Amino acid sequence: MDKKILITGGAGFIGSTIADLFLAAGWEVAVLDDLSSGKRENVPSRARFYPCDVRSAAATEAILKERPTVIAHEAAQIDVRKSMADPRHDADVNVGGLLNVMQAAVKAGSVKQVLFASSGGAMYGETERIPTREDHPARPVSHYGAAKSASELYLGVYQANHGIPYAALRYANVYGPRQDPHGEAGVVAIFSGKLLQGKPCTIYGDGRQTRDYVFVGDVARANLLAAERGFTGALNVGTGVETDVNQLHALMARAAGVEAKPTYAPGRPGEQKRSCIDPAAAAAALGWRPEVPLEEGLRRTLEFFRGRGA
Repeated sequence: MDKKILITGGAGFIGSTIADLFLAAGWEVAVLDDLSSGKRENVPSRARFYPCDVRSAAATEAILKERPTVIAHEAAQIDVRKSMADPRHDADVNVGGLLNVMQAAVKAGSVKQVLFASSGGAMYGETERIPTREDHPARPVSHYGAAKSASELYLGVYQANHGIPYAALRYANVYGPRQDPHGEAGVVAIFSGKLLQGKPCTIYGDGRQTRDYVFVGDVARANLLAAERGFTGALNVGTGVETDVNQLHALMARAAGVEAKPTYAPGRPGEQKRSCIDPAAAAAALGWRPEVPLEEGLRRTLEFFRGRGA
């Protein structure tokens, strides 16, 4: 198989980390991103870049021109709160964007696999078992989670009708260098910016809600392993370790070398109380295990933001 990958959302912090790793592994890389949240400087210089929206005709043209053997679909509307406020826009980007990419993949005739950035938290919803396995029913409590679940169903349709296999990599809460602390951001990036500026961090709810925090480099490695082994199916990409937001804040304050107490605000709609996923299947199928412990990942992330003057 030719090692040609096109990464949608490849200027974002996850997509660009994936691009770097695939280039290092000898792949030919193209990146498609509208820069609505990604940054041009994140795109590796050796990757061909197409500045366009995944829903556009230009995206279709880019895929037809590149004729990739693998597509990593990372482009998405990622904010749960925005999905609750404007579900139609969320579905337009997250479902409509996927369908546009897949129709182009069918036309190109070159695509042997699609790597899909699915959700290991929002898609499952509130679960009976923690850590949660892949066979747990999808019970999303946000429009974002519903769109991810629907996307996996659509990918199954394309596999059945067009013979394009897919790997749905169900990410836990991904964090790490290059994550934007402004706009559509994860809590680690937001806390990094606030702590380094000496400003108080806001915790929504009581801070006891838990998440599974997985380092971006580990996520990129899961994508590379899935591509190189030709994996088909769904896999959790997480650590299996629960950390609540109060604990996270304390760990980050210590790593930043500051004494800081958070402020609290009312909880937000669509947010789960507990989320933690079981990565055992990824270990069995890919030999993948998370390698970066949370404290080490937080240290690297804070170093990145400190270097940027965040």
